[in-house]
Amino acid sequence: MSIAFKPLFDKVLIERVEAEEKTASGLIIPDTAKEKPVQGKVIAVGNGARNECGQVVPMTVKPGDIVLFGKWAGNEVKIENKDYLVIKESDIIGIFE
Repeated sequence: MSIAFKPLFDKVLIERVEAEEKTASGLIIPDTAKEKPVQGKVIAVGNGARNECGQVVPMTVKPGDIVLFGKWAGNEVKIENKDYLVIKESDIIGIFE
């Protein structure tokens, strides 16, 4: 997927992965009770943050990674009529393998 947006520095563009609509026991969760998903797919990454010496520290995540992040992390944006989240790499808790 190619998108006309490149995050700067240590920012990451994420597409949220939707939560399940049913519980394990088969109960359907209504839209009003659903929370925003806290995992998503990395769409684009910046070049990395600069350290104290001015050197660019490369990003750990890459496009295509499925990541877990904090519930209130980042800023919601709309690009090409699609909702995304822009967060700092440090707000990412981990990468699913």
